Amino acid sequence: MGGPLDLPPEQVEDLLVSTARAVSEHLGSVADGPVASAEPVHPATVRSWLADTYPLEEPQSAATAVRDLVAALRRWGVHTTHPGYFGLFNPTPTAAGVAGELLAAAVNPQLAAWSHAPVAVEAEQHVLRFLAGRLGLASGAVAGNITTGGAEANLTAVLLALTRAFPGYADQGLRGLPGRPVFYASAESHLAWVKIAHGTGLGRDALRLVDVDEHLRMDTSRLHALVEADRAAGHLPFLVVGTAGTTGAGIIDPLRDLAELAGTHGLWLHTDAAWAGAISLSDRLRPLLAGIERSDSVTLDAHKWLSVPMGAGTILTPHAELLARTFRLSTGYMPGAVEDAADPYTTSIQWSRRFAGLKVLLSLVAAGRSGYAAQIERDTDLGTLLADRLRADGWQRLNHTPLPVVCVTDPATEHLDPATAWAWHDAVADRVVRGGTSWISPVRVAGRPALRACITSHRTTSTDVDRLVDALRHARDREPLPRRH
Repeated sequence: MGGPLDLPPEQVEDLLVSTARAVSEHLGSVADGPVASAEPVHPATVRSWLADTYPLEEPQSAATAVRDLVAALRRWGVHTTHPGYFGLFNPTPTAAGVAGELLAAAVNPQLAAWSHAPVAVEAEQHVLRFLAGRLGLASGAVAGNITTGGAEANLTAVLLALTRAFPGYADQGLRGLPGRPVFYASAESHLAWVKIAHGTGLGRDALRLVDVDEHLRMDTSRLHALVEADRAAGHLPFLVVGTAGTTGAGIIDPLRDLAELAGTHGLWLHTDAAWAGAISLSDRLRPLLAGIERSDSVTLDAHKWLSVPMGAGTILTPHAELLARTFRLSTGYMPGAVEDAADPYTTSIQWSRRFAGLKVLLSLVAAGRSGYAAQIERDTDLGTLLADRLRADGWQRLNHTPLPVVCVTDPATEHLDPATAWAWHDAVADRVVRGGTSWISPVRVAGRPALRACITSHRTTSTDVDRLVDALRHARDREPLPRRH
């Protein structure tokens, strides 16, 4: 007789089958409804529903709760799995990835120690070697981990760079250094770097956000000048971050030039390719990442363009020994090391770890590199189609990238003051979202207000592109431009 947390096998099967049916029905029907609620969702409404429905004192039916929660999730929320979602990098998950989540949860291997989960650990390393090979990193010495997401991967890169640059950092921390470490990223980069600077004790002022050029790429001349000025001021430059696929505009920094500059100045080069690193799976698009193979570390999020369920980031580096030196330790309670195998707790920030790499492996197995290449190229072609149709409809594109992020503005807003122009673009985006067929967002591109649309779901088609163009046209017509003062 089991305890109060146990269910009889037949009830477990019924619960899992009914959950699988609910998941399948949701994925099959989400496109038939709106991409987001037309009316604002108030926090008090959701909180009251949860408190009234689930007092959590006595047992309730889990199967009923699954049905209720699916309905609530459908009612309140933005559906990133909808083919009309042209938003941030939140794709529709692959069916194989969803299956991987279920299997990982059921078997629940503990990946801290190799001896506890040899298949799980090696499966993740197999995926990492594959991705590293496509990126061109040194395959013989490559090391890395599946992470909770890009933020953890990028934090790992900063710790690697600090450990290499300052031998005393591991034991003495920042107080043992002869000056203040500083590092550099594009002004268009993901601002997780601010949190990382704060969390590591470097301080937010240690992050230098480098101006971009007319193409929104990091200005390497400006970067060189900043490094020289910091050195002259007694600071300690140690890291430069290149971005492959900026969040706002989908821009790839000049990675070859950054590699040259990093080599000249003795800096660690990290490439944050959380989104666009996926194009390495396409032979046609891989040249856009030229120079990434010279990186000291790379971030690539599988839960972005590889369309696996959140979260599944990766950190990859050809400096295997440094990765081990940064995180290695031993305890009296962990299992002993296995020859020719690394325990993940000795090579990562995490200790207890779930088998997040299984959903990545199964997705790659189901589609193959060739399938992913075809999908990514299709998405890119749809981005070109979207840009062409918006241009024909009178919109002006502000970002120049071959990747499927399209940022447009109405040329008539160019002479408005920034606050008024932003309010107009925000109102147009709101009208589009409330229309139910598409989801887009306002964005600032080099400080200029615009509308951002990204091909994100692998289910998006040219029909969805047409619906977005129509929705934007109708929203613009119904949102009069303010008069110029």
